[in-house]
Amino acid sequence: MTRRWCTAAAWRGLGGTAALALAALLTVLSPASASASASASASASASASASASASAAAADSGSGYAFAPDTSTVTGATGSTDAVPLEPGTTYRSTLPDKGSRYFRLELAADTTAYVPVTAVPPADATVSASDGIEVSIEDANGTACDYDTARFGAGLSPRPVTAVGRRDAGKALCKDAGTYYVVVERAVSGSTTTSPGSWDLEIAPVTEPALTEAGASTAPGTWNSASPEPLTSAPRHRTAGAGFATATPLDQGVWQTDITPGQTLYYAVPVDWGQQLHATVDLGSTSGDSRGYVSAALNLSLYNPVRGYVDDVSLGYDGTQKSSSLAPLPPVAYANRYATGGTESSVRFAGAYYLVVHLTGQTADTFGKGPYGVTLRVRVDGTPNPGPAYAGSPVPKGVFDVSSARGGLGGAAGDDDTAMRALAAGGIGTGTALLLVLGGWTLTARRAQMRANAQKPTA
Repeated sequence: MTRRWCTAAAWRGLGGTAALALAALLTVLSPASASASASASASASASASASASASAAAADSGSGYAFAPDTSTVTGATGSTDAVPLEPGTTYRSTLPDKGSRYFRLELAADTTAYVPVTAVPPADATVSASDGIEVSIEDANGTACDYDTARFGAGLSPRPVTAVGRRDAGKALCKDAGTYYVVVERAVSGSTTTSPGSWDLEIAPVTEPALTEAGASTAPGTWNSASPEPLTSAPRHRTAGAGFATATPLDQGVWQTDITPGQTLYYAVPVDWGQQLHATVDLGSTSGDSRGYVSAALNLSLYNPVRGYVDDVSLGYDGTQKSSSLAPLPPVAYANRYATGGTESSVRFAGAYYLVVHLTGQTADTFGKGPYGVTLRVRVDGTPNPGPAYAGSPVPKGVFDVSSARGGLGGAAGDDDTAMRALAAGGIGTGTALLLVLGGWTLTARRAQMRANAQKPTA
């Protein structure tokens, strides 16, 4: 996959001139192929445009978070009697007041494991405390909590999306029966006097995991390579982030750069297969302004698994000079990791998209300015993929634990020049000499066009 992105990167900078030259080349070499490629390119461009528009519209809610464009709006009940049903595979949008709980319900089979991730999104201008956040639990019909999870804002004191996951594990003594289960969502500190009053938006995305065709290991893998690898040192490539889980930008192995402003949260998704290990390092670049001062927990890098469950995080204090930190080593992805006693190891229990979420605290602007600030992510995926477990059915949504589904977005997230490259490949051009000649023409034409554009720009 690294080769794929290196190849794509080689086409960056061609712009519109390259696209016109590409269309001309395809027309000369193969009219039929050109027509098909043009249609595919137009379709991809339209899809990318629509996706970008949807993401921008969803993020334009005063919070900066991009909710899934196909969410269903539901109102949580104040008690279990009126709890509204949730369907696995559907993404919901709701609200959470500063006091009181909100109830939703699920119908689950005895052998179905359920995960209900809830992302709470406070207003961007809210004041929050380190201890506040959300708590999510799943309860059975007798009020027994199967599991609960809490996510807090932490030392950065920055209003940002926080995600907690309620879970019902099939096969355990608690909550073992089929029937109705209740998802209970509440603030971690009800009626906090140090957090701005008012409701928070919620995104809820329930997932179910089927049983295995036959019982496997019931203990976590004994040993694995816990050594930290050398960080990647290849040339960085720019990659704009998404603004939510649903719009997370796919990343493969490599060194990736982007910009971030104080208060902003960036979302990336890394495909990690069964048997593979993910390593990630984050760098925050030096400021171009006054470097005096210090911001505690200025940058946070969090890792979430394919059901948006928390895996690990790391924070950086910032004094205006460049800083770097890495996530702790993680075990290879394995079904049996769920039996580990440590939460981090237990969370690496299925293949799919692992989310890297980067947040720069709003307090950074007060000390070092509004930015933007440079962020570098060094992403490494080690290990040989294996087939993984044999499920007796399909998870919902389908493909959530399928790494090919996560990789499917890698092409769609590429820039215009990558689209041109894919169109070229789709055209089936077999004449290398002609291609080299046209590439030379592209380069010259693109450079002249850029010189003309620069000459026309007003100077300050």
